[in-house]
Amino acid sequence: MPQKKSYKRRKVFIKKDYQLKFILKFCLILLAGALLSTGLLFLLSQGTLTSSFQDSRLVIKNTAFAIIPTVLLTNAITLVLITAAAIFIVLLISHKIAGPIFRFEKDLLEIGEGNLAKKVFLRKKDQFTDMSESLNHMTASLRVKVGAIYDEVEQLNESAKKQNAPEKLIKELNHLQQTILQSFNI
Repeated sequence: MPQKKSYKRRKVFIKKDYQLKFILKFCLILLAGALLSTGLLFLLSQGTLTSSFQDSRLVIKNTAFAIIPTVLLTNAITLVLITAAAIFIVLLISHKIAGPIFRFEKDLLEIGEGNLAKKVFLRKKDQFTDMSESLNHMTASLRVKVGAIYDEVEQLNESAKKQNAPEKLIKELNHLQQTILQSFNI
């Protein structure tokens, strides 16, 4: 069994637009969650009072206005830390998706140009490894079928020569063989 090639990540952004949109959407969800929790806390504490000491005096304030600066600061710090962690995690996760998509695009172009000997290799932990195996099976099947067609054309050509078929037919069969060889890498 041939050994699979090992691919190491060389770039942080493989499909830059896809990955940036993915990260941006994730961060916007985090921001929306922080704003929602702050808003709910503000609304639910609207009818309550809180006492605190400021400059050695006892101060009684509406709870919402007393805690909002601290809640905003806490949310901002948490949001920055969670966003940094989310960007790192989303980059790792998106690499497992964007990397294989990038590889498929390159390899499928090569297969589409007729290279039926091409095999698609992915890293072990990437997504779509089943799809790469299916693609490899498909190209192997196509390689066998195109090879069989080439062999049949070759047999027809030999048979035509033995039966003294018209020269035009033999030329067309030769041309068909050359076209198959030029169009496909089998």
